[in-house]
Amino acid sequence: MEVKLWKYRHFKWTEIEVIWIWKHSETIEDYVVYRHITKDPITWEENSLWVRPLKMFAETVEKDGKMIPRFEYIEIQP
Repeated sequence: MEVKLWKYRHFKWTEIEVIWIWKHSETIEDYVVYRHITKDPITWEENSLWVRPLKMFAETVEKDGKMIPRFEYIEIQP
């Protein structure tokens, strides 16, 4: 999955914005740094920053018996 610096919808329906992709200095693993545009369901703060391994960011999860993307890219509207 190619991750673009843009907005995504989390499968729990919060919206996030990907800020950048960075590499771990020891493992060279890619990580996604993002912020919640809507209130974060854990801290209930807006604009809280989070980091998630790219592999986990791009994975699918089960919701209502269906496998869906953990984060869905929000298309740019013309």
